[in-house]
Amino acid sequence: MIEYRNIHKSFNGKPVLHNINCKIEKNKTTVIVGPSGVGKSVFIKLLIGLMKPDKGEIFLNGKSITALNQDQLFEQRKKFGMMFQDGALFDSLNVYENIAFPLRRHTKFREFQIEKLVKEKLEMVGLSGIEQKLPGELSGGMRKRVSLARAIILDPEIVLFDEPLSGLDPMMSDIIDELIIKTKEKLGVTFIIISHDIVGTHNVADYIGMIYNTELIEFATKHDFFQSNNEIVQKFLQRNRKKIG
Repeated sequence: MIEYRNIHKSFNGKPVLHNINCKIEKNKTTVIVGPSGVGKSVFIKLLIGLMKPDKGEIFLNGKSITALNQDQLFEQRKKFGMMFQDGALFDSLNVYENIAFPLRRHTKFREFQIEKLVKEKLEMVGLSGIEQKLPGELSGGMRKRVSLARAIILDPEIVLFDEPLSGLDPMMSDIIDELIIKTKEKLGVTFIIISHDIVGTHNVADYIGMIYNTELIEFATKHDFFQSNNEIVQKFLQRNRKKIG
């Protein structure tokens, strides 16, 4: 579904991503891992056209994203949903208005249609009945779930997650992992997750890629990734290996 072909990206002459090549399978969950500051977020910003690569191309369903103009990119972005690291909810809007925002921006649905969809998505993430709460009244885990409901409100083909477990305790992290798995099963779409959490990655991934020192040093099925002979991959996994068995 998605192909990165010879992607290079630098900032102020400093390479961030170098010669990135991979193919992301349709309707699977792909997790991109690696230490902080190695370009994982840049990886997805390039995909949705918020940045352009210095060299190389990214293809979505066989069509080059990097060749699109701004109007074409705007249309392409409707295929994506995004769950941000901190939720990125509008503090002045209640939960209902936050989730309804993309519908009002991108559709001509009437209010009864919007209400039906918002309630459906809130039920899907296990938060029925909190429509009138403000973001400031929500726990960290609840904010993440509201953010996921908003990310899937337009029924996107691809959902992007930026560090979905960041700031959560282990118990809530397990809940969010289970929610990601169940949502993926219900929607049957493509998930791409940026993470440094190895336990969560083991729980949800079909495929895993690791970025290190500007390069994609490993990209494989979950089983093959955890069996990798790459010394850097094994060092990265070592700290959490006891937790995942």
